[in-house]
Amino acid sequence: MFFYLLFTIVMLLLTASVVLKQSVNQESHPDEKMVVLGVENFLRNHLNLVKGKKVGLITNPSGVDRYLNSTADEFFKHPDIDLTALFGPEHGIRGAIYAGEKISDEVDPHTKLPVFSLYGKHRKPTAEMLQNLDVLVVDIQDIGIRAYTFIYTMAKVMEAAAEFDKEVIVLDRPNPLGGIAIEGNLVQEGFFSFVGMYPIPYRHGMTIGELAKLFNREFKINCDLTVIPMLNWERNMFWDDTRLPWVPTSPHVPHWETTLFMSATGLFGELRTLSEGVGYTSPFEI
Repeated sequence: MFFYLLFTIVMLLLTASVVLKQSVNQESHPDEKMVVLGVENFLRNHLNLVKGKKVGLITNPSGVDRYLNSTADEFFKHPDIDLTALFGPEHGIRGAIYAGEKISDEVDPHTKLPVFSLYGKHRKPTAEMLQNLDVLVVDIQDIGIRAYTFIYTMAKVMEAAAEFDKEVIVLDRPNPLGGIAIEGNLVQEGFFSFVGMYPIPYRHGMTIGELAKLFNREFKINCDLTVIPMLNWERNMFWDDTRLPWVPTSPHVPHWETTLFMSATGLFGELRTLSEGVGYTSPFEI
């Protein structure tokens, strides 16, 4: 009984400290410039990169601007973007599919565009998928941890782009865990998979744009890559410092703080040795 009471008190104190930190951050810097996402920078300043080109977009519900406008919907209605096809990673283009479940090609109900699944029969875009496209744009929120399929979907898109002579544009987004701490082991030879394709640290400390550059250069993908940077983002920022809304990147990451717990307990779940709370209201926290 004493243990449970002590545990409850500790958890309440931790919760209070998080709330206090957020309150102090918001009240101490009311005039601080907000982070401008790569997608916002792209729509304001870089539309020339897709002028006269047919665009394929790799995204999911995390691909939104600060006002929660979907990148897919914004691209579709933009008069200067010829959005021709969508590509969905794990969980699907609208995030409605359970983790690990294979996904088939479909038609997006919002835009009526074809959606090619990159988490089903194919992990890498085929020649047929790319035949009517000139450029592939990636706008997906990563969580800062190696064992997450979205960054490897991006890598497979880059591989296909190099093979079939297509351009790739990655719209950069913050690493919710910041860009300073780098922790964990590297994947060893013989253990590479779709949750660990490259030997990078478990907590890698990079944005998705930085990862794209790393994959392209160090792992010899060599595609025609452009990364649209964020504005006002600094490496010491955690997600709550960006003053941006958090959209669940998957059903198992409902809050940005989940990434902090996942970086510590996620491996236990992968080993299937104990439950880390996935399927409950506080995944990776239990």
